Amino acid sequence: MGESIIGPLPTEWQTTTLGELCKSGGGDIQTGPFGSQLHASDYVPVGIPSVMPQNIGDNVIVETGIARITPDDANRLSRYLLKAGDIVYSRRGDVERRALVRPEQEGWLCGTGCLRVRLGSSADPRFVSYYLGHPKVREWIVRHAVGATMPNLNTAILAAVPVVIPPIPVQRAIATVLGALDDKIAVNERIARTSLDLADAHFELVARNLAYGSETFGSVAEVFGGGTPRTSEPAYWDGSIAWATPSDVTGLSAPYLFTTARKITEKGLAECASQLYPPGSIFMTSRATIGAFAVPQVPTAVNQGFIVVIPRQPEMRWWLFHEMRSRVDEMRSLANGSTFLELSRKNFKAMRVRLAEPDVIARFSAQVDPLHKRAAKCVEESHVLAELRDTLLPKLMSGEIRVRDAEKAVEESL
Repeated sequence: MGESIIGPLPTEWQTTTLGELCKSGGGDIQTGPFGSQLHASDYVPVGIPSVMPQNIGDNVIVETGIARITPDDANRLSRYLLKAGDIVYSRRGDVERRALVRPEQEGWLCGTGCLRVRLGSSADPRFVSYYLGHPKVREWIVRHAVGATMPNLNTAILAAVPVVIPPIPVQRAIATVLGALDDKIAVNERIARTSLDLADAHFELVARNLAYGSETFGSVAEVFGGGTPRTSEPAYWDGSIAWATPSDVTGLSAPYLFTTARKITEKGLAECASQLYPPGSIFMTSRATIGAFAVPQVPTAVNQGFIVVIPRQPEMRWWLFHEMRSRVDEMRSLANGSTFLELSRKNFKAMRVRLAEPDVIARFSAQVDPLHKRAAKCVEESHVLAELRDTLLPKLMSGEIRVRDAEKAVEESL
């Protein structure tokens, strides 16, 4: 057995770096276009999707809210267009998260703020994308990222990532086993998105002819914010309390939050400007990316990048959730800031809301609640499948579990 950053390996497996692997297959690692090449005014409502950091989920591209460019701009920036099998990373923030480009996403743009890995013919891209999701590989990337306040990734760091390459048949076998789990996760995500779309459509049908009254978000709900415990104090971190950052929300395929990347301790919560918000609260990102939503399914604290809404009357939760989702463009127009745009709680609370009669709101809540419950259940099941996938990966890589045994475990879970 040989050794690697992920543990013991069969001696016949090769080790190299991601940069060398790409080079050997005729591929490369490249950044997306700089801001000077693509301005905010260039984005259009209908066009070719541009993958930004907020669109990078757990090995998938999240299309919800994706920016788009014209065919002319895509032709001008053709060197940045994605191919099936490419792997996309964020250059800042949650730098260990990556997304494999599927065939139906070929021709989309690797947007500003992203990095693109192209393997060429050197390896099975599905296998490499799973390998890059191994916890120890993710830790390596975070540890080597640069930046005092926010981790930053560049082509040199990605090129230096140690990579383990088994024979091609083994790569494909591992990718097939783990891909079966991802296929089920993808089905769940489609069900969740469809359920959410139906709820949104129902809200628009009920609310489209309503006028704005005197009530505001601040008068019909409690509006809160969040904070960050001192990062230099170890006693505040790695506890059991969920603590959300915007990255936890922007990467969601559907707005139901079951866990967070980082957790804090009771001491951390006590020293934090955030409360521990109950399940069913409405989280909305309010700075940089404005208008990404999540409804926590477990008690969760948040950092300062959120507006948290708790309706004064619980039966208004889904009404306010959809009212907020329908007015993101207006919220962005109210934001300000020199470094990044931020919607203040003051401006948000002053926004007038559309309200139907209480019996109409109660009936609406009763109609959409089952849709949200179904969507949340799909997301929860996907979390379980993702955990199984991430558990199987290192065991398959080390040879602790044979592919045949893994196939059986996957069949029993689906």
